[in-house]
Amino acid sequence: MRYAATTAAPRVGVSWIVALYLIAGGIVAATHHYWQNVHSLKAIGSGLLATVLWPLILVGINLHIH
Repeated sequence: MRYAATTAAPRVGVSWIVALYLIAGGIVAATHHYWQNVHSLKAIGSGLLATVLWPLILVGINLHIH
């Protein structure tokens, strides 16, 4: 009996998309100074928020927690 060879094309999984999104967010947050002087929980929260919600930074919304 002969079976057909199966090949699977490489796919971009959700984890790669999430990783790329967070890398881009980290870069945008860093270039907008959200990761400087992270000596308090507020500063760390601002950095995390900016990393996850980085498209809002690009449209001009300030995500610093005061």
